Amino acid sequence: MLTELFFFPLCSSVCRRGRSSILLQGMRLCFTFCFCVSSSFSQEITPKEAELNDNITIFTRILDGLLDGYDNRLRPGLGEKVTEIKTNIFVTSFGPVSDTEMEYTIDVFFRQSWKDERLCFKGPMEMLALNNLLASNIWTPDTFFLNGKKSIAHNMTTPNKLLRLKDDGTLLYTMRLTISAECPMQLEDFPMDAHACPLKFGSYAYPVSEVVYRWTEKAADSVVVAEEGSRLNQYHLIGQDAGTEDIYTSRGQYTVMMAHFYLKRKIGYFVIQTYMPCFMTVILSQVSFWLNRESVPARTVFGVTTVLTMTTLSISARNSLPKVAYATAMDWFIAVCYAFVFSALIEFATVNYFTKRSWAWDGKKAMEAQMPKKKDPLTLSKKPNNNCSAGVNYTTNLTKDASISTISNSTAVQLKLPETKAPDPKKTYNSVSKIDKMARIVFPVLFGTFNLVYWATYLNREPVISRDQQRSP
Repeated sequence: MLTELFFFPLCSSVCRRGRSSILLQGMRLCFTFCFCVSSSFSQEITPKEAELNDNITIFTRILDGLLDGYDNRLRPGLGEKVTEIKTNIFVTSFGPVSDTEMEYTIDVFFRQSWKDERLCFKGPMEMLALNNLLASNIWTPDTFFLNGKKSIAHNMTTPNKLLRLKDDGTLLYTMRLTISAECPMQLEDFPMDAHACPLKFGSYAYPVSEVVYRWTEKAADSVVVAEEGSRLNQYHLIGQDAGTEDIYTSRGQYTVMMAHFYLKRKIGYFVIQTYMPCFMTVILSQVSFWLNRESVPARTVFGVTTVLTMTTLSISARNSLPKVAYATAMDWFIAVCYAFVFSALIEFATVNYFTKRSWAWDGKKAMEAQMPKKKDPLTLSKKPNNNCSAGVNYTTNLTKDASISTISNSTAVQLKLPETKAPDPKKTYNSVSKIDKMARIVFPVLFGTFNLVYWATYLNREPVISRDQQRSP
C-alpha cells in the first residue's frame, strides 16, 4: 500500500518530463533544419559576395603584413640604390596670368610613380586601389616647387589624392594641385611680347645620389594641357615643353624638373584702349593747321586739349604694368604721339608770334593806303603892291562874256579843282602762313612714316622669348 502511494506520483512526473523533453528536441531539430536550408539557399544565390568577402579578408591580411614593420621614414632602396621618381603633369586649367605680380596660376593633376620593394605582394589582383589615408603610412617623395609662391592641395569633398599599388611594389600617387608660380617677364616689346613661364620642382632634401626624377614618357608628352582649359583673355598659349637640369648647391647636386609654358600676348585690347585714342588725338591736333591763323581761341583749345589727353592716356597705360625701369614698345609709341601733339602746339605759337609782329591786319591803315590823296584847294590873293608903281597907264577894252563871272573885289578867291571819287576799300585778311603750309604736309608724312616703321618692326619679327637660367642657391 505504501509502495503504491510512493511510486505512482513519481511515475507520473517522469512521464510528464519525458514528454516535454521529446517536444524540446523536436523543436531543436526543426530550427536546425531550417537554418541549414536557408544557409544552403544563401550560398547558391550570392557566391560573388562570398568571394568578395574572401578577397577583402585576403588583402586586409596582405596590407597588415606589408605595413607590419614598415618604416615610412626610410626611402626605398636605402643604402643599396638610388630611388627613381617618374613624373608627369596634366594641366586642367591655365591662368590667370598677372603682369603686375609677374606670376601665373595653374590647376594640375600631378602624378608621381616609384617602386618600393618592401610593398611587393602576391594575391588574386595585380593592382590595388588604395585609400588616400594609406599615403601617410608609407614613404612618399618630398617634392616641392622651386618657383612656387603658393600651392593648394584640394580637399573637397575628400582629399583629392589617388594611390595605386602594383604587385611588384610600384606605386602611383596622384594629387590635384593649384599652383601660383613666378613667371619672369621681359616687357621691352609690350604689348607685342611673348614669355616662357616655368614650373620647376624637385626633391627638397634628397640629392641625386639618393633620389632622381625622370619624366614618365618623352619630355614633350609628359606635360599635357587640356584644350578647354587653355583659353586666356590676354594671352595665347602657343605651346609647352619639358626638360631636366641639375643644380649645384653647398649641400650637393639636385635634380630639377622644368616645364615651360609659352605665352603670346593678344594685342586687340591695347589697340582699342590705347593705340587708337593716341592715333586719333594726334590727327585731331593736326586739324589746327587748317584753321585761320587769326583763330587764336580755337587753335589754343586744340593744342591744350590734345596735350592733356595724351598725358591722361600715358598715365592710364602704365597702370596695367609693373613699375619697370625701362621703356616698353607702348611707351615709345605714346612718347612719339605726345611729341607730335606738343609740336603742333609749338607750331601754333610760332605762327601766332609772327602774325602779331608783321602780318597783323589793320583795317584803318589798309583803308588809308587805298584812298588817293586829295589836293588842297588853290587860293588866289589880291594884295596891294606898294613897292612897284607904273608911270604909264594902259586902258584895256575887254568885252564881258556872259559866261564869265565878274571877279569880286574881295581880297581872296578860291579855285576848286574837280574831285575824283576814291574806290571803296576792300576788307582783306592775312594770307595763309608759310609755316602752316609746311606743317600740313610735314606732320602727316612724318607721323605716317613712324607708324609704318613701328608696326612693321614689332609685328613682323619673331617674338623674343627669354628663359630664365636657374641660379644656384
